[in-house]
Amino acid sequence: MVLSTSKYVVSAALLALLGGCALAPQYTQPTLPVANTLPGVVGQASGGVKGLPEVGAEIGWRDFFVDSQLQAIIKTALVNNRDLRVSALNVASYQAQYRIQRSELFPSISGSGSGTKQRTYSGGNHVTLEYYNATVGVSSYELDFFGRVRSLKDQALENYLALEETHRSAQISLVSEVAGAYLTWLADKELLAITEDTMRTEEESYQLILQRSEEGMATQLDLAQARTSLESARANSAMYQRQVAQDVNSLMLLTGSPLPALDESEHGLTAQVAPSRAPAHLSSAVLLQRPDIQAAEHTLKGANAKIGAARAAFFPSISLTASAGKMSGDLSDLFDSGSGAWLFTPSISLPIFTAGRLRAELDLAKISKDISVANYELAIQSAFREVADALVAGETYDRQLVAQKANLAANEKYYTLAKERYEQGLDNFLTLLDAQRSLYTARQNFLSLQLAQMLNRINLYKVLGGGWQERTQELKTNANVL
Repeated sequence: MVLSTSKYVVSAALLALLGGCALAPQYTQPTLPVANTLPGVVGQASGGVKGLPEVGAEIGWRDFFVDSQLQAIIKTALVNNRDLRVSALNVASYQAQYRIQRSELFPSISGSGSGTKQRTYSGGNHVTLEYYNATVGVSSYELDFFGRVRSLKDQALENYLALEETHRSAQISLVSEVAGAYLTWLADKELLAITEDTMRTEEESYQLILQRSEEGMATQLDLAQARTSLESARANSAMYQRQVAQDVNSLMLLTGSPLPALDESEHGLTAQVAPSRAPAHLSSAVLLQRPDIQAAEHTLKGANAKIGAARAAFFPSISLTASAGKMSGDLSDLFDSGSGAWLFTPSISLPIFTAGRLRAELDLAKISKDISVANYELAIQSAFREVADALVAGETYDRQLVAQKANLAANEKYYTLAKERYEQGLDNFLTLLDAQRSLYTARQNFLSLQLAQMLNRINLYKVLGGGWQERTQELKTNANVL
């Protein structure tokens, strides 16, 4: 019976070796848990706007962010940002762990040499004993007949690739954060300029009302109203000065180094991002290029490989220890003919009773895969929602900006007419004051809306995959390393 079992085990091992046995289930990419196409953009023709590039993964950030000062800040951030540096080091750590696991596929060959010389007392005489050896051998190398080591190697590889995609996602997020902080700085600088311009106007109005009050041509109520408007503008000026300084501090944190002197860009706020159009009838498959989704898929593949390792644990584990070398009682004769020695020690370990541990480990591996599938599908659904929101926001921001621009023009005309009528004595100061406040608010709202539109363009660029053109070269470099 023992002989029959031994023959069965050996035969199974040989068949597994010849057939390249792999116990991991075949990986199948889950179907997209969302609609086949992203929501269309209301009011946009299927061909988009001629001459404007689409926002997507094909556009590199250097082409998308056209301001040279912003490009320099982004480059500095990609080199010096500490969070990104930690992320890169984590990737390097997982790559090293993968190389360690991959090395288990190959035998570890080592050489050793030793010599012993001992003087003892035996039979009434002192005896000197000598013993020398030099060997080269393999120690406890597992013959991976059932793919356990290969499955663990595949799992380590997928974990490394998942973290690499997470790092790429961090790069894209950093580029977007730097661009958003830079545009916010530009907007706050313009809001500060608008406020200071309004404050000068309010100061002139206050001085005029003060003069008229002294001449009896304006009431104390007019003077008090002019003063409240002036002090409100001064308070807003201090607020925007604080926000501009904090914007610079935010950029310094993101770049991880002191910033050069920031100059006002030659372009306005809307010229900081390359003109773009929202893609129409965009396939949901484009979401699969997002690094966070690719990271989730690599995690899923790693969980799939873990099942293979858990299944292989049910089968015998065969290890080999072997060595060959020279052995002699005299160092000068160590490498003479006839001093050869060798050792061959195969071993096999077969699980007989584990109290259900192996079954539980396999069940755990399968549950982990199911969790990874759910996380992968959730990542796709979240990405679908982010892109859909950005697409809708882009079109509505365009229409809102047109309306806000018309509102600004109307307020400018209202202020001009109110000022003329007040100077001619046709209206009271309250009407002029209301016109000033309305114009100031309209200018603020228009600029804030411009910023929101630009930030949404950056967000759309980010949620579509970030346009990281260097990725192909990075993957080639990493493939050479692995």
